[in-house]
Amino acid sequence: MKLTHIIPLLTLTTAVFAAPQSFDFKDPKGVNNAVFKLDAPLESINGSASGISGTVSFDPENPATTTGKIIVASASLTVPNPMQKEHLHGANWLDVAKYPEITFEAKSLANVKTDGNVTTADVTGTFSLHGVSKEITVPIKLTYLKNKLSARVPNLNGDLLVIRANFVINREDFNIQKGQYEEKVSPTIDLSLSIAGAAVTK
Repeated sequence: MKLTHIIPLLTLTTAVFAAPQSFDFKDPKGVNNAVFKLDAPLESINGSASGISGTVSFDPENPATTTGKIIVASASLTVPNPMQKEHLHGANWLDVAKYPEITFEAKSLANVKTDGNVTTADVTGTFSLHGVSKEITVPIKLTYLKNKLSARVPNLNGDLLVIRANFVINREDFNIQKGQYEEKVSPTIDLSLSIAGAAVTK
């Protein structure tokens, strides 16, 4: 076989067997966060959660195969008003003592489009909150940043994967005070996620 025939075969073999990378979303800088908003007629409640962890398997050669699980520590949810925060964490609302985690486990991607290092898709997975798990589909944006980990964390080498997503859930779907206090606490919750995961190389 001629060398000109072998080189394309080697390139194809490398692409086919390129392993996906595992990205860890427990941020050593502690800046990963999720933002939530409930905009009711009488009050608008805005807050965030910083206790984020989880792993995502991502193959830059085949982003459509992306899977993984993102975890938010319920007790890390906070709002500016201390009394509202106490109510939010309490047994009548999120009951963080009983349900310590909010999770999303990605199962499949559809409508995948990649332009350079950015992939957009609709991800379907299981969203679990307040002891209830539901299958949902949400739009996401994945940005793969090769060899950029050291720019974020100077003592580490590797790649970054940034996930951005915005979607809406209904609190009644998760048995959170269904039909109650809707003038002050919106029945819909707007969620915004912007997090970076690291794949460390030696």
